[in-house]
Amino acid sequence: MQDRIIGPSESARMVETIVGCKWSLTVYQLLAQNINRPGEMVRSVDGLTTKVINQCLKRNVEFGILKKVVYPESPPRVEYEVTPFGAKFMTILDALKELQDEIQRAQ
Repeated sequence: MQDRIIGPSESARMVETIVGCKWSLTVYQLLAQNINRPGEMVRSVDGLTTKVINQCLKRNVEFGILKKVVYPESPPRVEYEVTPFGAKFMTILDALKELQDEIQRAQ
């Protein structure tokens, strides 16, 4: 008799959640372009809404990929930055992109 397969680990759930959100990869591209404020992000991408960006950013903060920085100003200013863990995570996404490019070239 085979052992039962254990469901996805926390890291697999994280990858599935982040990659499953079509806006996460866009957020990473924006951060790479030094666009790190939610309002700027919404203005930079057609179809992106404040509600969706806030949900996406919140998820990324919960997983430790991004860090939320709140400045004590009036009006309040909020920026997001990639954590050291997030930088490691993004290397996995880069590898997946390279793999996808290789698959497309082979077709």
